Amino acid sequence: MIPILVGIYYLPWEGRYYACAIVFAVAAFTDWLDGFLARRLNQTTPFGAFFDPVADKVMVSVALVMLVANYSDPLMTLASAVIVGREIVISALREWMAEMGKRASVAVSYIGKLKTTMQMLAIFILLGTQPGTEYAVMGQSVLLIAALLTLWSMYIYLKAAWPDLMPKHWDKK
Repeated sequence: MIPILVGIYYLPWEGRYYACAIVFAVAAFTDWLDGFLARRLNQTTPFGAFFDPVADKVMVSVALVMLVANYSDPLMTLASAVIVGREIVISALREWMAEMGKRASVAVSYIGKLKTTMQMLAIFILLGTQPGTEYAVMGQSVLLIAALLTLWSMYIYLKAAWPDLMPKHWDKK
């Protein structure tokens, strides 16, 4: 879906914004449905558990890069950098914790799910509208809220993992 999203976004066609929003929404919904059904039908796999979040993060990152290039707004750039940076940090943290056998301590939290919902909503709105419109301002506002939730969720995950990240001799001080 990512190549389709990028291809449509750069078409010289007036309806490209709406089409991109629809492609993004379909990708997000089918991703959610796939995960839901896999869990419900007990069809989860280690590969799916690893690859699905990676694909999600790539789609979000690509969409944010396109939006930052189109909007040329410093706050949007900062919010997008926070979101992409957090995804890299937490993905690395989860891998590290999994190697230590402690992945459960950085399991997905409610704030993490809320963050994802706000990111998806913001990207959907921003892809579906041209810069400078009221909807674009609304989308940018939602993206800023998503960035704040992103920082909050990163804090929660790092706090949960902190005891396992620090050398054992530091615990005695």
